[in-house]
Amino acid sequence: MSAALDVVLRNGRVHGIGDERALDIGIRAGQIAEIAPHIASDARAIDLKGRLVCGGFIETHIHLDKACILDRCGHSETLSQAIAKVAQLKREFTTQDVYERGRKVLEKAIVQGTTRMRTHVEVDTRVGLRSFEAILQLKKDYAWAVDLEICVFPQEGLLNDPGADELLVETLEHGADVIGGCPYTDTNPNGQIARIFELARRYDVDIDFHLDFDLDTTSMSLLEVCRQAEATRYGGRVAIGHVSKISALPPDELSRVAARMKDAGVALTVLPSTDLFLMGQGHTHNVPRGVAPAHKLLHQGVTCSISTNNVLNPFTPFGDCSLLRMANLYANIAQAGKADDMNACFDMITLQSARLLNNAAYGIGIGKAADLVVLDAETPSGAVAEIAQPLFGFKGGRLTFERELPKLFRPN
Repeated sequence: MSAALDVVLRNGRVHGIGDERALDIGIRAGQIAEIAPHIASDARAIDLKGRLVCGGFIETHIHLDKACILDRCGHSETLSQAIAKVAQLKREFTTQDVYERGRKVLEKAIVQGTTRMRTHVEVDTRVGLRSFEAILQLKKDYAWAVDLEICVFPQEGLLNDPGADELLVETLEHGADVIGGCPYTDTNPNGQIARIFELARRYDVDIDFHLDFDLDTTSMSLLEVCRQAEATRYGGRVAIGHVSKISALPPDELSRVAARMKDAGVALTVLPSTDLFLMGQGHTHNVPRGVAPAHKLLHQGVTCSISTNNVLNPFTPFGDCSLLRMANLYANIAQAGKADDMNACFDMITLQSARLLNNAAYGIGIGKAADLVVLDAETPSGAVAEIAQPLFGFKGGRLTFERELPKLFRPN
């Protein structure tokens, strides 16, 4: 019999291990202590009945600070309209307001199986540090369920917004984990990129840009980010989000861009709901999808993830924080219907997301944290295809949520 365990998950198909055959997982003191076809233990047991168990889902790009404001400012038809509406509204944000809206989204994410999250937080002279302070408190208050990483960035531009630079520096001095940028809102995009790299190196933090959020392929900031990543030897610590421009590239050019990103160590997060909603605006027919083909870049060696981005605001008037729903949406948009491609979509909310966040401790293995989610599915591709429900999850070996299966009441 095994040394004392706290709980044993029995008969689960373990993501990332072999052929995902049924195995037992023994948990002790918040960590995975054993994995075997059968663990002899009198600890509390949960029979998974052949269901899929995986590491908790990972959001690599979400905005908690401006979530759930649709009722205040309505939807937008263009990216510039959305930015302008939020720029005006966030002057009225209070720390408590941001905290409460962020809390709602975090709790939705938890019951959808998310155990790690990188949230982008706007820092500028309009909102000051109020949003940052609210999210910093959420990070502390919800550490029992989610590892929250804060990426500060200047949504309104940096070089053209006096005072924003000093505020960014202050957040880096007081707990920001990552620095981001939004070059397409700056009068000098390349100058902003250079300054973000400079601050990242000074404070030894990773970088995560909003980038190339349109369909004009005549110029791409992506290439400057790759150049800077190589010049500063920061490859592997740089991510970019959106990059809808590359959805408009023909195959040979897309392949060259993928090779450039791989060589430079620049990762990609696609944000299907927002990109699909905003990039098609203004077209009366033959509407473009505007979603970067991440699974194709993934097959060429680029680290890629799928994430939620915005929830119930002018950028995206939808959202329930289900990463499986987002993976399914991406698979539909990208016509990724083969089992291998749907498995890749699942990896882009789990293993690939962990790689993008440089979280080497992620996954199911002996000695790793028991941050797990059990799905009502048998395979990763099946989970994506059916948007399988997360049934329950653990953070550090502690049960954080559970969901009952629906019941049918047949007539007698």
